[in-house]
Amino acid sequence: MADRPAIPRRAAREVDVLVIGGGQAGLAAGFYLHRLARDAARGRGGPAPSFAILDANDRPGGAWQHYWDTLELFSPAAYSSLPGVRMPAWAGEGNPSAEHVVSYLTAYEHRYGLPVHRPVTVHAVEDHPDGGYLTRTDRGTWTSQAVINATGSWRRPFVPRILGAEQFTGQQLHTTGYRSRKPFAGQRVVVVGGGNSGAQIAADLLPAAAQVTWATRRPPRYLPDDLDGRALFAVATEHVQAVRRGKPSPGGVGSLGDIVAVPPVRAARDAGRLQAAPMFSGFTATGMQWDDGRELEVDAVIWCTGFRPDLGHLRPLGLAMDTTGPATDTDLPTRSRDRSGMFFLGYGDWCGPASATLIGVGAPARAAVTAVTEHLARTSQAWAPSGRLG
Repeated sequence: MADRPAIPRRAAREVDVLVIGGGQAGLAAGFYLHRLARDAARGRGGPAPSFAILDANDRPGGAWQHYWDTLELFSPAAYSSLPGVRMPAWAGEGNPSAEHVVSYLTAYEHRYGLPVHRPVTVHAVEDHPDGGYLTRTDRGTWTSQAVINATGSWRRPFVPRILGAEQFTGQQLHTTGYRSRKPFAGQRVVVVGGGNSGAQIAADLLPAAAQVTWATRRPPRYLPDDLDGRALFAVATEHVQAVRRGKPSPGGVGSLGDIVAVPPVRAARDAGRLQAAPMFSGFTATGMQWDDGRELEVDAVIWCTGFRPDLGHLRPLGLAMDTTGPATDTDLPTRSRDRSGMFFLGYGDWCGPASATLIGVGAPARAAVTAVTEHLARTSQAWAPSGRLG
């Protein structure tokens, strides 16, 4: 970054708060920033901070617009809402689809008139010599006193290194590349991963593929069938709060299991069609092999092996890191431990209990925006706090 010419503040677009990411977490932050502006316009409190939301997608919906067509939520619509307005009721079977979520997020964004700029790709966030941050994008440069990172993880899929993967002549793709079972009709497919995505995609493929092998590193652990997203949110919250208070944890979601048995997964499991095989040890040119010498010829491998936080744009700042991500305050997990005015939202429990879920991101978003206003009041002479979030 050192060889780039300095960009004076007057050449950049200025806001008090820049939200990077226009998915569910970014919109939740936008809701609370919008509320400050609404209250200020009604004469309640002082001036509100100016803000903008940058989104890399072409349209609203965050990562939900990229999921496979049969994905469904873990919870009913009434328990899958962002702050301010409930998700509309779902008329179909089971829980809402990904497309239903996209429609909801689109309407949510429009309802509050949130200032989302898209498509905008953020290249780097740097310290500005006059204080605050300078954010470089493919559509210009922004300056701000605070940055709320809400980029999620969809654009940073993780695939483990397996011996011989480069010699495999079949198709390999990650969860991010899976849209429907149609392209795999009549094929022999291996699905790798013992979490929700692995179970759901393996179950989705069963009616179409000639053979589905579900490979997991340990036997699948299903959560009790009567648990859904409501209960999971409560369990996650109790665990995180106990840990922060230094008290014994009742056990987080991971203590209950790894897989929510949504109806398609439950049906395939109960019919004996969703059986997991041990993880293979390496690839051959036409398939994979196990340590016991067994080999299997396949046409495609789908890696349902998770993601990492999409935070490459923050490399110029040299942030201190913990095991799960950038180091954040113990008392306020959305706030960077070593960078004033830098916040994280929606990446997982390390930045707020269940903050990567629709139902769980509201409380961390509210806490982050409250902290942002306090930061602005301390650091910016041109801005005064507009009051408390009610």
